[in-house]
Amino acid sequence: MEQDRQARRRAQRDQVRRRRRTVLALFAVMIAAVGVAAALQGGGGSSGEALARPGQIGPGTSASTTTTPAPPVPGGRAITVAAAGDTVMGSLPYGLPPDGGRSFFSRVDDLLVGDVVLGNLEGTLATGGSSKCGAGSSNCFAFRTPPSYARWLKQAGFTVMTLANNHAYDFGASAQRETVAALTRVGVRNTGRPGTVATQVIDGQRVAILGFAPYEWADSLLDIPRAKRRVQEVARSAQIVIVTFHGGAEGSDRTRVPNGPETYLGEPRGDLRRFSRAVVDAGADLVVGHGPHVLRGMEMYKGRLIAYSLGNFAGYEVFSLGGLLSTSMVLQVTLEPDGRLRTGRIRPTSLVGAGTPAPGVDAITVVRRLSRLDFGARAPRIDAQGVIRPRT
Repeated sequence: MEQDRQARRRAQRDQVRRRRRTVLALFAVMIAAVGVAAALQGGGGSSGEALARPGQIGPGTSASTTTTPAPPVPGGRAITVAAAGDTVMGSLPYGLPPDGGRSFFSRVDDLLVGDVVLGNLEGTLATGGSSKCGAGSSNCFAFRTPPSYARWLKQAGFTVMTLANNHAYDFGASAQRETVAALTRVGVRNTGRPGTVATQVIDGQRVAILGFAPYEWADSLLDIPRAKRRVQEVARSAQIVIVTFHGGAEGSDRTRVPNGPETYLGEPRGDLRRFSRAVVDAGADLVVGHGPHVLRGMEMYKGRLIAYSLGNFAGYEVFSLGGLLSTSMVLQVTLEPDGRLRTGRIRPTSLVGAGTPAPGVDAITVVRRLSRLDFGARAPRIDAQGVIRPRT
């Protein structure tokens, strides 16, 4: 009987999510006034991931440093994006969620809806590899989640995960390959490894997602001229470019975005203001950050939204929790066909229990305050319901 009830509940959740996705798609079509010309561009859906070895230029890119933006798709519609922060679905030996992770995202999966749904996979989906933590080491954490858990990311709604972070190489190259294979098997794209770009084609419009972090196994957050070239390269063949980064110092006292470079435990963690504005200059249309494990403020720059940290989204038995460390959000945005922000919304979430994502209440207040403190007149307008609008 209990199994039957669970099956019915899952079926009801799936039906609700399908209806919401349908409504969202119809809404996006209406607001963009899609005409017959757009329909002739090809059906909806997503496809493709371009890969290249480190130091090489991937498919659909050019070595030129002069940006020639991809031409807009005639009648192209608005693109919807949902983004979440650091995500770990449990790790051995620390602990795994009950029911094999099946219901891990069930309280928040209705928020993970959009043409592009982006998350930061903080760790590996692997069984092999050697831990970066030496025997008996203290203050060292290596995360390894069963590869089968990739299906829960897909079920929750994620379309792409970034592997540009400090835990993506916890078990070396072989575990990274396992992670990529696990995501690929379930149809979730990945980005962030050197020379890679995840792409989705949505009603004929190419959306490219690039990930950056201050580590050798990721496209570099520290080499800003090189990051600009990477963005310029993909912008030549993509109508929309999304940049996600993992950077900044960590901790509950690191909610502010400083002017200048940040470090953590002696490790360089990037000059995030300079990096974010530089990639927008190079052609990025949305910049989404994570890494400090807390929320940070947002900035409008040249009509583009920069969210400096989305905090912890999910971290079963692996994150320090409580207060700001448990306060999180899903960022939902609608981008004009030319990439400018049309509107957005903060959907508050929280980490409950051992680190399970659930609806929250505090993120709107936190992000509104931090945005005003750090960016003043350059902060987006955020109302009490979390609706985000560009400043005119």
